Amino acid sequence: MYLSDYHTHCALSFDSKTPVEDMVRAGIAQGLQEMCLTDHVDLYRPREYTHWEHDFSARAETFARADRIAEGKIVVRRGIELGEAMRDFAYADELLARLEELDFVIGSQHQLSEKYDWDDLYFMPGCTEQEAREQIADYLTLVLQTAKWGKFSVLGHLTLPLRYMNENHGMHMSFDGFEDEVAQVFRALIENGCGIECNVNRGNTPLPDGKWLKLYRELGGEIITIGTDAHTPEFVGTHVRETQELLKSCGFGYVCTFEKKKPVFHKI
Repeated sequence: MYLSDYHTHCALSFDSKTPVEDMVRAGIAQGLQEMCLTDHVDLYRPREYTHWEHDFSARAETFARADRIAEGKIVVRRGIELGEAMRDFAYADELLARLEELDFVIGSQHQLSEKYDWDDLYFMPGCTEQEAREQIADYLTLVLQTAKWGKFSVLGHLTLPLRYMNENHGMHMSFDGFEDEVAQVFRALIENGCGIECNVNRGNTPLPDGKWLKLYRELGGEIITIGTDAHTPEFVGTHVRETQELLKSCGFGYVCTFEKKKPVFHKI
């Protein structure tokens, strides 16, 4: 079993203070063969307000420190989590062109649309079930736009709204009833040569869970990575073994890592 964690954050991300050395040491301690640092690059606001957020000068030095800790013990790949690309696809293209060293790009959506003032899902207040379903529909519209753009490696945490609706607000929501919309997303990803992430969600319900993993596989999806979304060392590599077993039960024979944006398939 080839163990990898392809969604991790260090102090390069606005929402992590963890030194990169601690994240790499955690990966080694978990017995991972490979991990990818996927710090946030977000297009939350128009480009004229975000130039300061896209200063990449610290990346080379950070990865050099990671490599010193990793040497001979674990492979550390260069990645980003590109959030909200649909706010400005042309600018997203520019940012990717500036990051030639990348092995891997997660395409993620964390916001709802302008109808909701571009609110981040994390900060959405509690709501009724009907309102939640309207939010899911809105979210999937944006995800489909991103999937059709397709300038990334895998789509991150497809069912992310459920993390906040269910875990933060005690709801019991699902994506049931959105089969057609999710299938559209999967078909667009497959057509563009993109894959999906199975986000272990800190041991809670995976994002996405088995129903949607099976649908992706049935539609011909093969590219899939496992990521913890760890922002602190204790979550690096957690539940990756169990998640490989889940993927196997959903019809997957391989889990992917990436090198220079090309998928590498490892037999489960």
